[in-house]
Amino acid sequence: MNIMLTSAGRRAYMVNYFKNAVKGKGKVYVGNCDENAVSFLYADETVITPYIYEDGYIDFLIDYCECKNITLVIPLFDIDLYILSMNKAEFEKKNIHLIVSDISVIEICNDKWKMKCFLEENEILTPKTYLKIDDAVKAIEEQEIKYPLIIKPRWGMGSIGVYEADNLEELKILYSKTNREIKESYLKYESKQDYSKSVLIQEKIIGEEYGGDIINDLKGRYQNTIAKKKYSMRAGETDIAIITKNYMIENLGMKIGKRLNHIANLDADFIVTDKKETYVIDLNARFGGGYPFSHCAGVDLPKAIIMWLQGEQVQKELLLPQFNIKGYKEINVCK
Repeated sequence: MNIMLTSAGRRAYMVNYFKNAVKGKGKVYVGNCDENAVSFLYADETVITPYIYEDGYIDFLIDYCECKNITLVIPLFDIDLYILSMNKAEFEKKNIHLIVSDISVIEICNDKWKMKCFLEENEILTPKTYLKIDDAVKAIEEQEIKYPLIIKPRWGMGSIGVYEADNLEELKILYSKTNREIKESYLKYESKQDYSKSVLIQEKIIGEEYGGDIINDLKGRYQNTIAKKKYSMRAGETDIAIITKNYMIENLGMKIGKRLNHIANLDADFIVTDKKETYVIDLNARFGGGYPFSHCAGVDLPKAIIMWLQGEQVQKELLLPQFNIKGYKEINVCK
């Protein structure tokens, strides 16, 4: 089985995970629009793709997959999820398995306003969120929320355009700054859906930060949730974390997984307050930057994906972690 990872960027570890999973019985290809992507150094073969929103991107990927006999495609970038999900049927016509959830799931995860609405509808705690400065100011005046407030892109990822405001003056300045950064970055593509409402204002929840890998099979059936306590973050990604047993996060993960019916991994962020209230902060329908900690603790979702596609039964042990395993990301130089 030949596998392609799209928009792999610096996620070289994902290349190695899939190379180990395929066990020499196929190649792992990496596609990226930047020839300097470090993941290229680890792939069996590489290709420089058009930009995701360029005309011809989908045709390019399908043609390349057919040429290289690639039957499994896994996107690793939020913007890629939206475009690929919209064109999932085109891949299926060519017998190419695309590991991306239905567009309804991608829209909930990529659009943080829709995510907030989904969580509230399912009675899951999430920060109070507003689309207008006036609404946020009114909430402060009525003591529903208080400063500091978080300003962030509605269709955002990583740490682009995310700021913290301690007063009204900062709120107005940083709101405008986030708007500008959206239009000057790749966030502009999905934000075109509604530029006038592309920035969110959110209450800041204080507490311990956790991540979670919410795993479903390829038919959207819930399998497991792996919780990890975060010790360090860098540019929106987890640097140090420990795998932990947390029943609240596991129960929330099961509830989310069964309601969303996503496929494969759903990367989730949580905050647990000193009152032991657990808030869901973010959902990403892909392998996230926190997955390596689950993998180091014994979970092997890449192998499970391949086994599911081949019609093999996946033993539950393959998706169960060892607890109290602490992982660290290192900075390394390669050539």
